[in-house]
Amino acid sequence: MSEKVFPSAKPAATAFPPAVNGGAPVNTNGTTANGGTTKSHLYNPTSRPPYRPQPYHRRHRPRRNYCCCCCFWTILIILILALLVAIAGSVFYVLYRPNRPSYTLASLRIHRLNLTTTSDSSSSHLSSLFNLTISSKNPNSHLSFSYDPFVVSCVSSNSDVFIGNGTLPAFVSNSKNETTFKGVVVTTSIDLDAETVNNLRPDLKKKNGILLKVQMDTKVTVKMGGLKSKKVGIRVSCDGVKGVLPKGKSPSLANVSGAKCKVDLRIKIWRWTF
Repeated sequence: MSEKVFPSAKPAATAFPPAVNGGAPVNTNGTTANGGTTKSHLYNPTSRPPYRPQPYHRRHRPRRNYCCCCCFWTILIILILALLVAIAGSVFYVLYRPNRPSYTLASLRIHRLNLTTTSDSSSSHLSSLFNLTISSKNPNSHLSFSYDPFVVSCVSSNSDVFIGNGTLPAFVSNSKNETTFKGVVVTTSIDLDAETVNNLRPDLKKKNGILLKVQMDTKVTVKMGGLKSKKVGIRVSCDGVKGVLPKGKSPSLANVSGAKCKVDLRIKIWRWTF
């Protein structure tokens, strides 16, 4: 009786699996039926590339945010400083009440004011001699003024013709102080050209007298406690003086009742200007 042979449930070790997509049969050990090689589809732990951690990159905020913050704080600090300066200036003004010094032309005597011309009108000569009394007053309680020597000049108001000049000594005007200078001499002896003579002669012939203007120029320093300003220029202009030509040897007294003295001064102490 012959034995029955049953086919094995597993294929033989030498058998090749069917071809994939019409290609050559592929063995499980990575060889094909025609002797070629192919990549294995099985998981191989040794073929996986090693893990390399990526370096940590810190995320930076945009620079624009920092610029905005800087601008904001800068503007805020400037505004705060400006506010503090304004408050300090207001407190300073309320406490000290600073004022400019005042000047008064108390008197002006004309001893000589002669304009002579040669017979052929080729040259003209002006000779003058004035005597002034000037007062300076400091109305401030906490400020003092230190003046350099003054240069005093006298001109005609209508034609601005130079008539004479003089000097005033240097002095210090303390707080609530008044200083008076008497016998300030203003004189000149100069030759005039034809145009200047034509401008001055009509003023000398007026019945009401000649209108004069007295100007004083110097430099001053203001002190307030430990604070001290820089030395700046000051001009005092006294306009509206009516002078009459003297008759004989006795001097004539000018009318100074309508004279007004204007002080042109701009001084800066700390952040306060007056």
